[in-house]
Order: sequence, then C-alpha cells, then structure tokens
Amino acid sequence: MSELASMLLLENMTRRYGDLVAVEQLSFSVQRGEMFGLIGPDGAGKTTTLRVALGLLQPQEGRVETCGMNPFRQRRRLSGKVGYLSQRFSLYGDLSVDENIAFFADVHGVRGWKPRREELLEMVRMAPFRARLAERLSGGMKQKLALACTLIHTPELLILDEPTTGVDPVSRRDFWKLLARLQQGERGSAPALDANGLTILLTTPYLDEAERCQRVALIDHGRLLAADQPDELRRQWPGVLIELLARPRARAVELLRERSEVAEVESFGERLHVTLPELERAAAEAAARRLREALEAAGVEVEVARPTTASLEDVFISRIRAAAPGHASPDEVSR
Repeated sequence: MSELASMLLLENMTRRYGDLVAVEQLSFSVQRGEMFGLIGPDGAGKTTTLRVALGLLQPQEGRVETCGMNPFRQRRRLSGKVGYLSQRFSLYGDLSVDENIAFFADVHGVRGWKPRREELLEMVRMAPFRARLAERLSGGMKQKLALACTLIHTPELLILDEPTTGVDPVSRRDFWKLLARLQQGERGSAPALDANGLTILLTTPYLDEAERCQRVALIDHGRLLAADQPDELRRQWPGVLIELLARPRARAVELLRERSEVAEVESFGERLHVTLPELERAAAEAAARRLREALEAAGVEVEVARPTTASLEDVFISRIRAAAPGHASPDEVSR
C-alpha cells in the first residue's frame, strides 16, 4: 500500500436501521500517525461509524475509505491492516494470557509470533501473569490483554470503541499511557514495535479522555457538530466563562438566568459555569466580581467566582444546544 495521508476518510456517510437514521451525512478524516477521538453521548452514532469503517456495515450513502480501501468490499484484506478493540471483553476466559495471544496470532496468520508476544507482554506489563486464565484478571488487566491481542498482527490503524468504560481510574491512566506510547512510536525495550507509531481512532464518552487526542469530532444524534483540535475548539468559545461555587445552588442558578448578560448556566457537580458571550476576555475579572456581588446581595453565599477556560465538555454542551436547542442537558454527556 502506498503512503496515505488519510487512514480513514468519510464523506457524507449515512447509515440507517430501517426508519432510524443512526448516522447522517457524516464527514471527517483521520490522518496517518494521529490519535483521533470520536466523541459523543450514548446513541450518538459512534459505534455505528466504527462498524462502517471496519467494513462490518455498509453505508446507504456517501463514501468511506479505510487504509485506502473500500472497507465493506475489501474487508478481508483490510483485517490485516486494522486492529479493533470493542467495548466488551471478547477474549476467552478459559485460556491463559499466553494462549489468548497465541490464538489471535493464529487467527491473523502471523508467522514467528512468539517474539512479538514477548514484546507485547512486556509493553503492557503482563509478563508475570502470562499463565493466568483471562477470566481471573481484573478489568484493567483484561483490557491490556485485549490490547496485546489486537496488536499481535502489527496493524496500521487501531480502532478502539470506548476502551476504558467500566475500568477503574488507575487502570484508565495506565491504558492511556500505553496508547500514548503506541501513537508516538516509543519503543522502550521492545524493539519490534512500529517506529512510526500507530494511527488511533477511538470513541469515548469521557471528555477528559478526549482532551488527549490530537483532533476530535463531536457528534450527536448521528450528526457532526464540530471537528478540530481540542485547543482550537476551546479557543472558539465566545465571550467569557465564569466558574462559580455558590449556595444554595438552585437559587444561584435562578438568579443568574434572570440576568440579561448571561447566555447559559451549566452545572458541573457543585460548580456552575456561566457564559457571558458579549464580553471581552479582558473584562473577565470585573464580570466575575459583578456576579459575586449580585448573588451575595440576594442572600446567596459565594465561595468561588473566577474566570475559567472553557473545557471540551463546555464546548460540546454548547454545540449540542446550538444544533438542537432544548434537546440536551449536561447530564447526557458522561464526565
């Protein structure tokens, strides 16, 4: 295969299930060597998009190319170039760690796979557990084993569908360190890992994870809301964002929404994010002070009132509201 700029290309891709439109006119590309996040709440169309990219589903409309191939027509050939890790643990619980990797090497027709297995076990730090049955591994260890099995045939494109859902925070952090090493081409003491690094496409409902990607596509109800670098999406935030910690919170929200300069008030746990779209950033401190004074004058206790930088979660919620006013709330996006 010749060197490709885009490892995945979707142009106006639409996929339906009967009368249900799961993905509608979706367009984005994943460049060689980057980590790309497909971000959205449950039901946004993320898994359907991955299945089309893998050739498991055929789109009704649009153009799709994966590793330069038509994924549905050339899916057998494509399987040698793509690794896929699903949401659910899909290995064999009655086989050991070693046996699972050996099985997937055989499935992919990998010759001389034993040295590759050794380097992968070292990379995911599973060598001490190689004789343990997969069903006896913790959730995080199962995901690392699944990653090793997915990489045994040295794919060019790694596709991960919510790989850290249900995994404890420490294991999530370790898993992301592994992905960063793979994507950056870091080899450590494992000499056979690809020097140029992997291209990684992943889905996640966790916006903090999405911040780690070079680029992201935000989708909801099967439609593209935005696609860009996380920093660029945050830079496009209009006006000023004020973070407040106030009690009682419900009363604070009520008062803030009555103010003419306030465009949006969103809850993030105990904290409130208040959008003031007509202000320049230089006026942020003064705006925070005015909000504090107004709330305190109405009997609300304000512990924190300060300007803050928009997070990707702020951006996503704002884009959802702009695309379909009133249809979503912050709780629909996992944090």
